[in-house]
Amino acid sequence: MSTGRFLGGIMALVRELENGRYLLLQRARSKDVGAGSWECVTGRVDQGEGFEAALYREVREEIGVTPKIEFILGGTHFYRGTANPENELLGIAYACTIPTASHVQISEEHDAHHWFTAAEAIEFLPENHWLTPAVKRAEFMRQYWPVELKEYFLERPFDLS
Repeated sequence: MSTGRFLGGIMALVRELENGRYLLLQRARSKDVGAGSWECVTGRVDQGEGFEAALYREVREEIGVTPKIEFILGGTHFYRGTANPENELLGIAYACTIPTASHVQISEEHDAHHWFTAAEAIEFLPENHWLTPAVKRAEFMRQYWPVELKEYFLERPFDLS
């Protein structure tokens, strides 16, 4: 297989510190891909932009707040729509926090939103939904990461450039 040209994407699993709930967003019915489905903040990396810059931009655009990145959940490979080279993305999934849900303002990209505990989110999402393992991993990492490691990453960007 030849080397391809990939688009970059981000996923921001947002958790509010006040009550420990996760934000799930329902994609607007007007969207060309995934209309009506449930997700977290997602978006593409613009030309000349890094993953972290894209994350901050997308979170501000979609929910009107600036998050704190806690840690990277992992990488992902997916197609935005049909499985063809024009729709292929490589992404980084981040676990993020905001102080409270009260400042969130949902953009026109979404028709609805709900705040769920981890258990409620897992129960709410359809079976084998792509977001379920992300919620489970975020909960596991929050439980077992040492305090010193959490503090280190909260003070430093993940972007190495």
